[in-house]
Amino acid sequence: MKPSKDISRLIEIMAALRAPKTGCPWDIEQNFSTIAPYTIEEAYEVADAIARGDFDDLREELGDLLLQVVYHAQMAEEAGEFAFGDVVEAITTKMIRRHPHVFGDETARSAGMAKGMWEKIKAAEKADKRNARIARGLDPEDHGTGYLDSVPVALPALTRALKLQEKAARVGFDWSEAAPILDKIEEEIGELREALAKGDAAPIKDEFGDMLFALVNLGRHLKLDAEAALSGTNEKFRSRFHYVERALEASGGSLEKATLDEMEALWQQAKSAK
Repeated sequence: MKPSKDISRLIEIMAALRAPKTGCPWDIEQNFSTIAPYTIEEAYEVADAIARGDFDDLREELGDLLLQVVYHAQMAEEAGEFAFGDVVEAITTKMIRRHPHVFGDETARSAGMAKGMWEKIKAAEKADKRNARIARGLDPEDHGTGYLDSVPVALPALTRALKLQEKAARVGFDWSEAAPILDKIEEEIGELREALAKGDAAPIKDEFGDMLFALVNLGRHLKLDAEAALSGTNEKFRSRFHYVERALEASGGSLEKATLDEMEALWQQAKSAK
């Protein structure tokens, strides 16, 4: 088996890894659920390479992400559901359908994307998907029938909180401004304090979640994405901690040997250095 730029070689490799008698034991025992976390992780690593502007890493991480698609398609083919080619056909069909102003006839291209066309196309896709599920004997509503059930459960929690709030806001279930949300956050902090005082783990977790949800809501009203804001703070923390690490090494010390007071003093230096 030799490397290739042809996607068919990757599909062949994945099939070989999953071969019952001659494949890799680890790959053979995997299923959709066990592979799903790796798929999410690889998507994040792609985003990380982009954020760092590292195109060598981006090339590699895109390959890792592509492998995830091939992996899921291979398992689906083994189950008699669909193959990689069907995945490609589905997305090409969708992209052509959603861009009549690019791929349509001359009249459609000259007219451009008409107002409301996107919503009509999406509605038609939803109807087709619903009919396909009915034909297979499945529940026609793949995410449930509730108004908020279309927000994917697998989204990162902060992102899902934002999506849930945005959708609820479309029907008027929303704060009119940011200021009252600060009061709500203080209320949630108070309830968290009460839960901490009682020492019961379940209410503590519940109140902590309520506080995070309220913070996401505040960010939304301030036109700030909680996921992006936290990413920035994560990087700031990493950078300042690295400053502490380098400063300790420069003085012959280490993170393991330093006291909390020593690290705190260097942390304050790191804050003032930027």
